[in-house]
Amino acid sequence: MKIKFLGAAREVTGSKHLITTDSGKNLLLDCGMFQGKGLETDGMNREPGFDPETIDHIILTHAHIDHAGLIPYMYKMGFRGSVVCTNATRDLCSIMLADSGFIQEHDTLTFNKRRTKKGLPLVTPIYTQKDAVACMSLFIGVPFDMNFRIHDNVKVRFSSTGHMLGSGVANLQIIEKGQIKRIAYTGDIGRPSDRILASPIPFPQADILITESTYGDRLHHDNVAAEEELLRVLVETCVEKRGKLIIPAFSVGRTQEIVYALNNFFNQGKLPRVDIFVDSPLAVNATTIFRMHPECFNKEFRHILENDADPFGFNNLFYITKVEDSKKLNEHKQPCVIISASGMMEAGRVKHHLANNISDPKNTVLAVGYCSPETLGARILSGVKEVSIHGIIHKVKADIRKIESFSGHADYKEMIGFLDCQEKSAIEKTFIVHGEYETQKKYAAELQNEGFRNIEIPAKGESFDIL
Repeated sequence: MKIKFLGAAREVTGSKHLITTDSGKNLLLDCGMFQGKGLETDGMNREPGFDPETIDHIILTHAHIDHAGLIPYMYKMGFRGSVVCTNATRDLCSIMLADSGFIQEHDTLTFNKRRTKKGLPLVTPIYTQKDAVACMSLFIGVPFDMNFRIHDNVKVRFSSTGHMLGSGVANLQIIEKGQIKRIAYTGDIGRPSDRILASPIPFPQADILITESTYGDRLHHDNVAAEEELLRVLVETCVEKRGKLIIPAFSVGRTQEIVYALNNFFNQGKLPRVDIFVDSPLAVNATTIFRMHPECFNKEFRHILENDADPFGFNNLFYITKVEDSKKLNEHKQPCVIISASGMMEAGRVKHHLANNISDPKNTVLAVGYCSPETLGARILSGVKEVSIHGIIHKVKADIRKIESFSGHADYKEMIGFLDCQEKSAIEKTFIVHGEYETQKKYAAELQNEGFRNIEIPAKGESFDIL
């Protein structure tokens, strides 16, 4: 069989890895969108590197858009195989993919207004909300730790990675020429001390390992320090400077963690009396789905649920769904906190909040997760003095801060600890994906020191024979 790496190869976006068996079956590990490269991104997403009609199964590790976001496009282009994932991933995809389609339609409309003024041809969205809804008919949800046969010679089993609700290592058993080849694809690896989700669990032994490397050269601070820093930034911005705290956060995972931390501060009497707005319809729906999947929670959070009926809600917290209510936040003169997607500041309502607040030195923009180098978030964090948002240049005068320990990605020591369940001598080859190339080279050296051998860092489009 062959493995071809078509995305998240020496970069952190667009995860897609194609396995072609000797019998001609095509299994796609994840089907993510490329993000953060402007018009170049559009072309990369429209040319996935294969014919969607030829894909038999998509094995989906989790619901983040850089791992799942192209599935509606695959459907639009003729894909009619199955999408196999955990039950929680299926439920999240039902809202996240529709939201992605809506954003593309909206952004294309805005983009075309500018193109019309310049006399340029109009563009179409990669896919629409209708495509996203339609593709859900292909999803098959399975429980964690159950061997699920997708073909006579192919089984898949998901074991939890604790990265986001429903995320799991895709453990494949593929029989060829009478022999079993075990392939493990980690997707994204979570932290062993997540505030809400259960810790990653050991996964079955692999012959071929495909593993992420986002934080392959960094270490996180502990959760308590991160939460105290969050409270400190909130007090400095909203109490001392009387400004607005803008927190770009992914609607699924990071938003719930931030809200949960603030809820705890509220219960402890530490939270200042300022309004806190979660401006994301997707976050509202995702929070509902969180409540449906207690099997993904850690023991501490389940215990909290016994005493706090709603750890995602308190008196001065407001969830915003309507566009008109979101626009009213521009006129909100009092200090407040606005939590809005997306976490990399590339799309969604947060861009409007940035445009309206980034030039005021009283305000703070607080990043709480990874920003890919090509994204607006990365440019803002780099210390630039001005940025273009929706085609308009804005001076960056707000305080720019970052707390990486709210990230759902494990650091390099935590990732190595997760992989330690494997008998290293039994792994024939390890592929490192989903990381910036310089980071990956450092992580490869760390893995080598831990006893891993035959490590590859595949380039985009590179293929390997698996014997």
